[in-house]
Amino acid sequence: MRFRELSVEGAFEITPRLHGDPRGLFSEWYRSDRLAEAVGHPLSLAQGNLSVSSRGVVRGVHFADVPPGQAKYVTCVRGAVLDVVVDLRVGSPTFGRWEGVRLDDADRRAVYLSEGLGHGFCALDDDATLAYLCSAPYSPSGEHAVHPLDPDLGIEWPTAGAPRLSARDEAAPTLAEALASGLLPDYAACTAFTASLRAG
Repeated sequence: MRFRELSVEGAFEITPRLHGDPRGLFSEWYRSDRLAEAVGHPLSLAQGNLSVSSRGVVRGVHFADVPPGQAKYVTCVRGAVLDVVVDLRVGSPTFGRWEGVRLDDADRRAVYLSEGLGHGFCALDDDATLAYLCSAPYSPSGEHAVHPLDPDLGIEWPTAGAPRLSARDEAAPTLAEALASGLLPDYAACTAFTASLRAG
């Protein structure tokens, strides 16, 4: 299992070792000890999600209030997606930056993103299926979104036409609107929360 830190602080791409033979394939897609070694603290697991999407669907960019935030460990178990991490933390050196990682059922990569980061993805196949582990349960009042097509973010979604969005994502504020309204997480609060996880 190999960890590569992305250009957005607090996000990692994880590439597992694949063990295959004529019977099929085996891989470790998550190891708590290896993740803790890479990010500096254990990931508390509170919820597991499964998301199935048609080709051209874009979900996100979603984020949660910090604290408690919601760190995520994401992999694609069927098909392929472009998984996108966005730095929405006000005051961060990489604020507004995004990076995409292809997740698919061939290489079996995963992405980890820490609390305060935004997450979205674009389904590259029909029935693209994401499985992800979360550090905190879903809390409707603490969950927010930034519009995935905001030109200020400039995310290059790989769709043939206009991406298919949910009503919630279609109505989401732009990055500038979310910033002006005080909706976005604070970088100092996020780093303090991460430090508390390392200390605990």
